Amino acid sequence: MQRRKFTSALVSVGGLWGLVAWSSARAAGITESDAALGMRAALERGAASAVGLLGRSGGFLDNPKVRIPLPGFLNEAAKLAKFTGQQKRVDELVTAMNRAAEAAVPQAKALLTSAVKSMSVEDGKKILTGGDNSVTEFFAAKTRVPLNARFLPIVTKETAKVSLADKYNALAGKAAATGLMKKDDANIQQYVTGKALDGLYLMIGEEERKIRQNPVATGSAILSKVFGSLK
Repeated sequence: MQRRKFTSALVSVGGLWGLVAWSSARAAGITESDAALGMRAALERGAASAVGLLGRSGGFLDNPKVRIPLPGFLNEAAKLAKFTGQQKRVDELVTAMNRAAEAAVPQAKALLTSAVKSMSVEDGKKILTGGDNSVTEFFAAKTRVPLNARFLPIVTKETAKVSLADKYNALAGKAAATGLMKKDDANIQQYVTGKALDGLYLMIGEEERKIRQNPVATGSAILSKVFGSLK
């Protein structure tokens, strides 16, 4: 009962913040149509920028925010590999995992663009007045399932180049059966695909927040109008 009341209170606070933000926007002459146009422009820019940043060599591997590690206890066990002469092979696997994500990300551009173009006025309003996760939630709801299907074959092809991939799956499967690892992480191809999508949505959200913080720098009249009204 207490948890339910607490959750309801959080929802109420979040809803109140959204109403205040939207009231400020309307007071500045921002219509719902303006909000939708502004959000489409911001999300298109954010998505294109995120794909460009991640879909290149080093996009995941060299970015600590999205770099894909071995999951759970395997990541801890890998730290001991150097004592058994296996460190190089483990490093090769981690590199292959991140290279696979980098190779898959460019496939997202068309679907992300389509999701933005189909965004409703209500979607735009919700994202405009939502919290830090509103962009991630929008894209995940619209694109996660189809992008998973597009990413998986590419990730599978890339990880197959490393001999440890099959051994990972065998070991991870046993670990999942004993509760040492999440079942979703027990297959390297699915694990990397999921992490690639998480990283993509994270970076889109970050790029969108940059636009919110400094809309004038974009040189876009509609972005300056919509996001400038919320400052």
